[in-house]
This record gives sequence, C-alpha cells and structure tokens, in this order.
Amino acid sequence: MGGSGFEPLIIALCCNWCSYAGADLAGVSRIQYPPNVRIIRVMCSGMVHPDFVISALTRGADGVIMCGCHPGDCHYQEGNLTAQKRAEGIYIMLEDFGIEKGRYKLEWVSASEGIRFAQVMKDFVEQVRKLGPNPLKKAVLEVNKCLYQ
Repeated sequence: MGGSGFEPLIIALCCNWCSYAGADLAGVSRIQYPPNVRIIRVMCSGMVHPDFVISALTRGADGVIMCGCHPGDCHYQEGNLTAQKRAEGIYIMLEDFGIEKGRYKLEWVSASEGIRFAQVMKDFVEQVRKLGPNPLKKAVLEVNKCLYQ
C-alpha cells in the first residue's frame, strides 16, 4: 500500500512529566528518531480529548501517537488510565471515519527512557509508512485548494 517515497507526518502527543522528558533525553543523548515526528507537549495524556486526535487525522496527519507515564507513575495519579480508556473510544471513532486503527497508538515512556522513546517513534513511523498516506489527506488538500484559490 505505502509508496516507496512516502514519509508520514506523525503527531506525537507527549506528557510533560515523562514522555516529553524521554524525548528530551533522546535528543541530548543524540539518539536519533525520524524527523517527521512532530512533538506536542501536553501536561498529561489523560487531559487530551479524543477530538484532538481525530482532528489531527482528519486534517491530514498520517498518524498520531500518544505517549504517557507508565501506569502507577502518573503525576496526576490516574491520567494515563484515563488516556487508556479514551484510546478504546478513539479506535471506535477511527473506524467510523474509515481510518485504519494502526494510525493511532498509545505508549508508555518514562523520563529515563530516551532509547525507548526513539525506538517507539521509529516503530510507529514504520507502521504508518506501511499503511501509506492517510486517505483523508487528499480530501483535505482538495478542500484547502478550493478555499484558497
């Protein structure tokens, strides 16, 4: 399905306390991960409404990965468990929109796991690359073309 030259645009929603710090550790340790990952720092994975994930995908992102603290380590006690419950709803919404479930992923990455963060990003980019471009991306580009001509 995926084209050989296709590079997916990935949105990584990373909790401030663990995953974002893990991404920072990867960076300062010079551990490389794909440059097509765009990190958005959020205070807690549990504070991200599912609409934000769906909005990113319906506006042309090829994949969204949510990274939070490991269960039991959430700075907001149970925010990551909320994110886990919401993930189930996100998968249902993806199906309703005709978007493959593989375009969304929830992962736990701690502040000390820079190597893990990089590997999770590499694996997810490869997973989305195999899926090919987001089928909604073409529609988004067409709508924008019509609006801004």
